[in-house]
Amino acid sequence: MKQIRNLSASHADAWKARALAALRSNSSLSVRLARYNAAMTKARALETQEVRHA
Repeated sequence: MKQIRNLSASHADAWKARALAALRSNSSLSVRLARYNAAMTKARALETQEVRHA
């Protein structure tokens, strides 16, 4: 189970990094915010999944 937790955590970290990159991209504010929110939703879902398996 520990390996699954680490995998979920690394995926969540990757989605957080993607969310931050979306904020820095060269797009309109509304597009950047939409991409950030979508990535953070996935990151939070992975973190919640990780907590349930703990």
